[in-house]
Amino acid sequence: MSGAVNDSTRLPRFVRDLLAACPAAGSGVHNHLFRVARVLHAFYPDKGEMSALIAASVAGCGRDVPASEIEEAIANSAACAWTPGQKTTHAPASGSRWPLRNEEQIEAAVAASDVTALVDLWEASPVRFDDAPATEALVDALFPGNPLLCCGRKVNDHYGTGTRAEWRGQLAEMQFIVPSPMTAEEGRTQDGKMSPRCLENTGPRRFLVIEFDRGATDTHAAVLWHLARLAPLVLAVHSGGKSLHGWFACAGADEDTLLRFMRYAVSLGADPATWTRCQFVRMPDGLRPRADGWPVRQQVFHFNPHNLP
Repeated sequence: MSGAVNDSTRLPRFVRDLLAACPAAGSGVHNHLFRVARVLHAFYPDKGEMSALIAASVAGCGRDVPASEIEEAIANSAACAWTPGQKTTHAPASGSRWPLRNEEQIEAAVAASDVTALVDLWEASPVRFDDAPATEALVDALFPGNPLLCCGRKVNDHYGTGTRAEWRGQLAEMQFIVPSPMTAEEGRTQDGKMSPRCLENTGPRRFLVIEFDRGATDTHAAVLWHLARLAPLVLAVHSGGKSLHGWFACAGADEDTLLRFMRYAVSLGADPATWTRCQFVRMPDGLRPRADGWPVRQQVFHFNPHNLP
């Protein structure tokens, strides 16, 4: 590890700044792994060195970051790796590129939105929930029948794929879910290993989740409502940290259309990581552990069942 860390002094200043900007546990460490890995591909063909450098970057974040979580970030970011001399990165589904975050576009989207704060998004919700976890009812509505679902307490531990019936009664304690049904209990990863969560055993998109982890939550709410003019917003889920996740129904939509929507969302500050079909997102009304030992509920602030696929 020491060799890779010493090597970091030869990296461009913006990369070193990114490595040094790891958030505290509960504030987006997992997304930080993806963003760092996406940039480091250009400098570290040796994935072992890259993994060691990322591990050093997150060493003081306040939680254990397993090697498997880092390796997954490296694998998932390879398709949209940054290339020196380019200001944007390649999108996974075609040769197009993810746009840069555009502050002027964000300001315009917020100004044009009828929602100006998170509380407005909650008030606009056709269905609201009391303090009791509504996870089971929500998942029943999102994934009717008895499909295979991939859920987990952690990104790379305590997770698996099973039928809706097999998960019943457990989901309120889960932190993550893949927002599309699975096609098999296991699939083969890009490195040839069998896994309950990979692209091979993830079915067609049912929901495209737009996540924001930078800026104020009120801004996230306003941008989600702006995007809801372009696609049917079904859910708005708070991460329990600083981000808001918008679930947009997309069953049957072609990938080119979805890619254009995703690119626009990225220009408004969304994280492109959720474009990957097997990417975990926050379980609606699930539980997120925190560094202080007290779990926090991933509250649903907006639910519109009329927009369900």
